[in-house]
Amino acid sequence: MLTAVDHVQLAAPPDSEERLRAFYSGVLGMTEVKKPPALAARGGCWFEAGEVRLHLGVEDGFRPARKAHPGLRVTGIEAYAARLTTHGAPVTWDDSLPGHRRFYSEDPVGNRLEFLEPSAAMPAPRA
Repeated sequence: MLTAVDHVQLAAPPDSEERLRAFYSGVLGMTEVKKPPALAARGGCWFEAGEVRLHLGVEDGFRPARKAHPGLRVTGIEAYAARLTTHGAPVTWDDSLPGHRRFYSEDPVGNRLEFLEPSAAMPAPRA
């Protein structure tokens, strides 16, 4: 039986860790988590915020994910979009998901990211 998503992994090009840290920690406000030594040797970095865990793994021949993406739930979506814009990240609003405000952006290596917030009229998700 599945109980939760433990983490989402996105790929990144070699030697991109500093750009990733600046974005995921500095812009998104996530905390970097130290990787276990055996995995740290592979490069990349891990981040978390509450129950959200994103792993960025180095991949030779990297190509950014343009369609596949994590959907990250936020509060105060307007302010969050403004924060990304202020830091130079693209923000593309999409109103096609009923009951939600959402936009797409991308990280500094081109991976697609979705940010969404349920509309006030949406019922709270069941536990």
